[in-house]
Amino acid sequence: MSELNELIQQANKVVFLTGAGVSTASGIPDYRSKHGIYKEGKTPEYMLSHECLENEPEAFHDFVVQNLYFPNAKPNIIHKKMAVLAQAGKATVVTQNVDGLYRKAKTPADKLIEFHGNIYDVYCQKCRQKVDWHEFIKDIHHQDCGGILRSKVVLYGEGIDPQNLTRAVKAVRDADLIVIVGTSFVVYPFAGLIQYRNPHAEIVAVNNQPIQIPDSGIMIVNDAVKEFAEVDV
Repeated sequence: MSELNELIQQANKVVFLTGAGVSTASGIPDYRSKHGIYKEGKTPEYMLSHECLENEPEAFHDFVVQNLYFPNAKPNIIHKKMAVLAQAGKATVVTQNVDGLYRKAKTPADKLIEFHGNIYDVYCQKCRQKVDWHEFIKDIHHQDCGGILRSKVVLYGEGIDPQNLTRAVKAVRDADLIVIVGTSFVVYPFAGLIQYRNPHAEIVAVNNQPIQIPDSGIMIVNDAVKEFAEVDV
């Protein structure tokens, strides 16, 4: 039995804190590594900012559509096994990812916290109407009222949804095992969630490279797909 599997089997309440590395096996690259992103000297941080949306909505739209939408991507074994554990009431997933793959994997809504939102939840900033994401792909302007469309994702320069923050803090506090997967764990406030843990909770991180975790934590340097292939659900 693998060390990760043993920890998960022994735990009563697991919280998974996940990032982009969970979805790379589904064909979704981290936007920082894609070709052409730094064109015209504009960084991804600017292109995905509230400032860019306000000042250059067309440029913002083109960047988001070209770099963040992967509608044909399917959940991989990591999403699926976390979803099964969540369905059993044993786990909660708190993810930085906005790709919607945990929903596709049928993670229960009450056990899923999309910390930075979901790219497929789109609305009009003018009339507040929900809009199908396919419409956003075609045009950033709302056909009904002419307002600017956007997805419910947290852009640079914006704050986390207070409800998501509250739910995430509670999930971390309640857990007796915290599993950090596929994230460099340096983006705040997501990385700061660890400070709310129960002092008796065990911490394990799975990543291709070592990351900073509390001294008492276990660092598993490996491909998360391989590690979760050995997790019994």
